[in-house]
Amino acid sequence: MLSAAKEAELRERMEKLDILDVDLVEKFIRGSGHGGQKINKTSSCVYLKHEPSGIEIKCQQDRSQAMNRYHARMELCEQLETIELGKKSARKQAQEKIRRQKRRQSRRQRQKNVGLKRQHGEKKKLRGKPKRDE
Repeated sequence: MLSAAKEAELRERMEKLDILDVDLVEKFIRGSGHGGQKINKTSSCVYLKHEPSGIEIKCQQDRSQAMNRYHARMELCEQLETIELGKKSARKQAQEKIRRQKRRQSRRQRQKNVGLKRQHGEKKKLRGKPKRDE
């Protein structure tokens, strides 16, 4: 079930973004995928459309209709924040971080890293036991 705190947080977030319930078209449809007879009999998948922006969301993350409503509204808020705030939104920042991590290093950066690794290796060699002079 959905806690009162989560529900209040969602309401606050929706008010902040000027999302009204009258602007939302909500339908409950049958989900797809694994689940067999249960998924074919229950309409727990939530379809949500925000009329002013035209954003459509279909949510089937949970078995519960109430939780899917919550997840769909949260997804709508995230998408509207991304549109309004652009790069500043948390989701966009996370995507940018992953993109930067996957980006290929330049030749100069690779050479610098190799040099640093060699220096570190030399430093570790000096930590060994002293050799006896005969």
